[in-house]
Amino acid sequence: MKISFAEGLAKAIYESLAANPSVVLIGGSIVGLNMAARKFMEPVVREFSARMMVTPVSELALAGAGIGAAMCGQRPLVDLGTGSFVYQAFAQVANEAANVHYMSGGQTSAPVTFYCLAGIRGTGAAQHSQRTQAMLGQVPGLQVLVPGGAEDAYGLMKWALLESDDPTVFISHPLLFGETSEFAPDAPMLPVGKARIRLEGRDLSIIASSVTVPRALAAAATLEREHRISAEVVDLRSIVPLDRDTVLQSVAKTGRAVIADECHRSYGVAAEIAATLAEEGLASLLRRVTVPDVPIPFSKPLEDELIVTADKIVAAALQLRGR
Repeated sequence: MKISFAEGLAKAIYESLAANPSVVLIGGSIVGLNMAARKFMEPVVREFSARMMVTPVSELALAGAGIGAAMCGQRPLVDLGTGSFVYQAFAQVANEAANVHYMSGGQTSAPVTFYCLAGIRGTGAAQHSQRTQAMLGQVPGLQVLVPGGAEDAYGLMKWALLESDDPTVFISHPLLFGETSEFAPDAPMLPVGKARIRLEGRDLSIIASSVTVPRALAAAATLEREHRISAEVVDLRSIVPLDRDTVLQSVAKTGRAVIADECHRSYGVAAEIAATLAEEGLASLLRRVTVPDVPIPFSKPLEDELIVTADKIVAAALQLRGR
């Protein structure tokens, strides 16, 4: 059977509420701005209104309430609305939710899911067209999910609400709501952090996520039909965790890569994928000397292990020289 992206989201939310009484919804318009999408939420509103908190527009407060509820044993889905509004809640999302497990020595978890409707949706202009996945990917402790198909909208949302132990930012793209995918309710979900090969190919790899996935598939069809070029389409599904292995294996097979990413060119997801391909595929030309993707410890000896030092730069330079 086929379902739409919006239907997959609503189905996951409904089934999660039914499966676990700790799941609660906090916010004003879960699923988004599109009326066709909202209609799928009617069963949720009808049957679980007691576990829905319709709140004023105050993203910082909503995020804080969700984190607190998660620390007390609930599993909240917090609707932050348009993706740009995560900036209003950034102190809570990036500096509280992401750090609570590490800063408590593993004694406390915050399994909260922040829902954002983000992307270039048409006439959103500068303040309502932000794509925040690359920025959020810079925050150790956060999971960042970016489904590009209806089956992953369903599977990733249900996983976040029922199984994840860590704070998650779930990014929907408004232009995906009407996209449909084949859906088998009993089929096992591809593990979180594993990219999906949407289309096998031999001549080049197209690496995509979120709204660029259907566009990559359309491009692959054009390349095959008009240019006899066989393109492989890799759907990342998540930015954190990032499945570098599947990307590297695909590009090793095809020998070429096109990276389709809606983030800005500078410092975006595409930049990270390109750096990974360069560092792994052109190992004799490039090394990155950076701070690992972990929280910064209070302990000075531990902190010293993480920071960029002259010795680490020398070691990287010597590696490039084969020494």
